[in-house]
Amino acid sequence: MNKKTIIGISIIAIFLVVGFLTFSESKIEYTDFSKASESHRICQVKGSWMKDKDKKYDAANNQFVFYMIDENKNEMKVVLDGSEPNNFEMAESVVAKGKVKDGYFHAKEVLTKCPSKYEGQGNEVKKTGI
Repeated sequence: MNKKTIIGISIIAIFLVVGFLTFSESKIEYTDFSKASESHRICQVKGSWMKDKDKKYDAANNQFVFYMIDENKNEMKVVLDGSEPNNFEMAESVVAKGKVKDGYFHAKEVLTKCPSKYEGQGNEVKKTGI
């Protein structure tokens, strides 16, 4: 093999390795708090905000703290780097992305699902005079 072929194969191999590592890092799985505690990887936990527990924004550290209960009824303190997410008060459910660290869920991102204004209000049909 000549020198150009070896360099070409080396470059292709490097791109394949980098691509694989990037893909494996971006694949974030859904789990609950108990499995997230066992795993040391970034994961997503779906649940709801516990409105009966305190929530607060710590301006000195730029962190929003609240308590969340996952779909398996496990509860955990969530600390988000940043301010309170938009529409947090109206959220039907919450998805926190991050990992468990020091006994709490350290979130890098929190997504909220709010009620849709397009959902029906039951089975009632409104009659119009048209």
